[in-house]
Amino acid sequence: MVTSVDICGVHFKNPVVPASGTFGFGLEMAPVYDLNLLGGISLKGTTRDPRFGNECPRIAECPDGMINSVGLQNPGIDALLRDKLPALRSLYGGVVIANVSGFSVEEYSECCARAASAPEVDMLEVNVSCPNVHGGGLAFGTSAKAAAEVTSAARKACGGKPVFVKLSPNVTDIVEIAKACEEAGADGLTLINTVLGMRIDIRSRKPVVANRYGGFSGRAVFPIALRMVNQVSRACNIPIMGCGGVSRAEDVIEMMMAGASLVQVGAENLRNPMVCKEIVESLPLVMERLGINDINEIIGIV
Repeated sequence: MVTSVDICGVHFKNPVVPASGTFGFGLEMAPVYDLNLLGGISLKGTTRDPRFGNECPRIAECPDGMINSVGLQNPGIDALLRDKLPALRSLYGGVVIANVSGFSVEEYSECCARAASAPEVDMLEVNVSCPNVHGGGLAFGTSAKAAAEVTSAARKACGGKPVFVKLSPNVTDIVEIAKACEEAGADGLTLINTVLGMRIDIRSRKPVVANRYGGFSGRAVFPIALRMVNQVSRACNIPIMGCGGVSRAEDVIEMMMAGASLVQVGAENLRNPMVCKEIVESLPLVMERLGINDINEIIGIV
């Protein structure tokens, strides 16, 4: 039974990867179970400078999901390189994916170069869902031109390490943006990021989240994520990490059939911290039940 996947010269023992922002820097879960059973870990999004994040409250519960407006709270790139990466690597021998965010092309480039220089980092994931402070406040990921510009800068900054670009679903045509990133040099794509949503406290008559809107994630977004993964996989020739609403091994199989080579587990980690372990352990059983001997054979079959 083959569950391993090789992507961009990087070996994953299985396709299961905790998504950025839902697993911290991996260290928080190390006392709970052996991290080495995971295929990879996408670390908490890192910016050049430390960020406290958005005003509280910044989490809202939803049926089959949640809204968050955390605002990229993180200790900054210096702390990542100095503290987080060495500590994680002392416990974990699998694939480490550094997730980089920025508010200008220059910041992306600097953070990518520094993260890629770390021996503990195997690949980069560039989140283009951040506001472009020099472009009217729109997220880089909502414009094919801006996304391509960030992708090109990241690709140049990362040397030989693979660069995946994480795309926002809050766009008219995700395929256009995916193709622009591919043409700009992306080695792969991660999709989807959260869907913009809102909750209102009907007693106080105010938004639940202080920032008014936030990113909606969880089981409810799975069909949207699956559709976008399938659309992009049919239009592009680079590997995809599928993300959005994954909560069980069957979802991993479905996401890979849609075109994903790797599958990230996001919000479900916050509901059930053991979910990645459970998925990894049950994946061979589900494969056997479905008559799948090699998980690579089902990638993009639909």
